[in-house]
Amino acid sequence: MEETSTKRRIEVVGMLPKDLEPIMLGLGHPKYRASQILEWIYSKKAEGYDEMTNIPADLREKLSNIAPIRPPSVLDVKRAKDRTTKLLMGFSDGANAEAVLMEHDYGLSLCVSSQAGCKMGCAFCASAISGFSRDLTAGEMCWQFIEASRLAKDKRISSVVVMGMGEPLMNYDAVLQFIRVLNWGKGINVGARRITLSTCGIVPGIEKLSGEDLQITLSISLHAPDDATRDRIMPVNKLYNIEDVVGAARRYADRTGRRVTYEYVMIKGVNDSLAQAAALVRLLKGSLAHVNLIPLNAVPESGLVRSTEATVAAFKKVLEDAGLAVTSRREMGSEIEGACGQLRLRRKRSLQP
Repeated sequence: MEETSTKRRIEVVGMLPKDLEPIMLGLGHPKYRASQILEWIYSKKAEGYDEMTNIPADLREKLSNIAPIRPPSVLDVKRAKDRTTKLLMGFSDGANAEAVLMEHDYGLSLCVSSQAGCKMGCAFCASAISGFSRDLTAGEMCWQFIEASRLAKDKRISSVVVMGMGEPLMNYDAVLQFIRVLNWGKGINVGARRITLSTCGIVPGIEKLSGEDLQITLSISLHAPDDATRDRIMPVNKLYNIEDVVGAARRYADRTGRRVTYEYVMIKGVNDSLAQAAALVRLLKGSLAHVNLIPLNAVPESGLVRSTEATVAAFKKVLEDAGLAVTSRREMGSEIEGACGQLRLRRKRSLQP
């Protein structure tokens, strides 16, 4: 009997009203209850149905049985002096993923994971080293936001980047559902233009995303201006090369009118020469683009080292002199292993015999 009821359990977190409305009707209640329930969860951060005072008692009782609200475990929380907070979330099957809450002058932003681990194999990233477990559900991404919001207390998270562990476009449907939940006006209510999706360059996913009715920002993890270098540090380049990726990104910008951000992690002796800066100019010149230079958060297993500040400054000047929009990202969370997958990797190391 218990096995049957467990199979029938419904995960309400991660739904939109249109997803929950048929269930309400099936339980003999009007469909507007769906919006009320989800508003309690996403906007009011209700931890259980008993808090939902405008929902009939019999419906609350039914939902407690068939659709229990079950938050993941918060396995670890690390806070840095620069006001960065990192959470490691554990799910019921043993998979875990990270979220990073960052405080800026303009407000709070949250970096969300879309997969438990990653299989893209980028040489500089801890997510690949600790292995891939599975895709995350839209609900598990929502829980990252909800739990981070609890830590933020009375401060609102105003922007979200799907840039944590995993490749979002390899988990397309769940990520798009999560983004639409974020954007729902009566719930979390993060504006589409305050949502960024970062991809290592899954070209079919970029093309599909450009046809969605969403004004989100596309971020490309480029990290090299030529195929030889990118092949070395990003295996995905052998499937979708730079010409393919940048071409798809240009089409995204043309179709949506949204400027594309190109992430470029600075790695000493690998991708940080002035010649490579000039090649990057040639690659992106004339497109609706912004380059974000990122200091490498070194992972011991990778053997890679970050570029010096002087090298980053010289590289940046080449781009600026050519008229490209460019910024150097402020390093955040290094003392708490703030880069993607580092906290998860540390936990994995600690559990090994």
